Amino acid sequence: MRNEHQDYSTELPEVPLKVYTIPVSLKKHLYLFKTVSGIFSYKKLDLGTKVLIENMVINKKSSQVLDLGCGYGIIGIVLAYESPESSVYFIDINKRAIWSTKENIKLNIPYLQSNLHVYTGNYFLPLNNKNVKFDAIYMNPPIRKGREEFLNLFKEIKYYLKSNGSFQFVIRKKLGAEYIYKYLIDLYSDKQIRILCKRSGYWVFYFTQI
Repeated sequence: MRNEHQDYSTELPEVPLKVYTIPVSLKKHLYLFKTVSGIFSYKKLDLGTKVLIENMVINKKSSQVLDLGCGYGIIGIVLAYESPESSVYFIDINKRAIWSTKENIKLNIPYLQSNLHVYTGNYFLPLNNKNVKFDAIYMNPPIRKGREEFLNLFKEIKYYLKSNGSFQFVIRKKLGAEYIYKYLIDLYSDKQIRILCKRSGYWVFYFTQI
């Protein structure tokens, strides 16, 4: 039997298609999300994403931001709602996730569609040759696939973040938050890595590009 992470990290999940609708209150606003089987946390919002959204730093001024591994688009949609002048990019390898993201944009922020850019692909690949850099990148990484794959992203992050841009992400403590913090402090410095919050077993990280 397939386990969940093998399904949602593939381009075309093979699990039977089921459609769900879930209401979620975030930052004092009620959203409605359409989800489908074969994508991450499709029956309810996972706690890690909720902790990240409630604690992430959002620039209210016009910015370029990215929801990396967007799932059904919840982080990027909150970013767009909270910062309506910003350009928000969404990327996910899973085509069911991308379908859900597009549907959720129509449901929640149809008036902002001209500022939103949705791409299918693995990590930064869809941005090749697009000459775009971000003020902030946000992510709830698929850490169960392995820490090494996630940490390898830092080799690419510098090419996609503006100077003083941020990479904000959430890691569950029991899945290696302390290890990742120490690893990044050794690789960079405590001036570039800080913890925005520790809540319910999750750590929200803030990395600053210098």
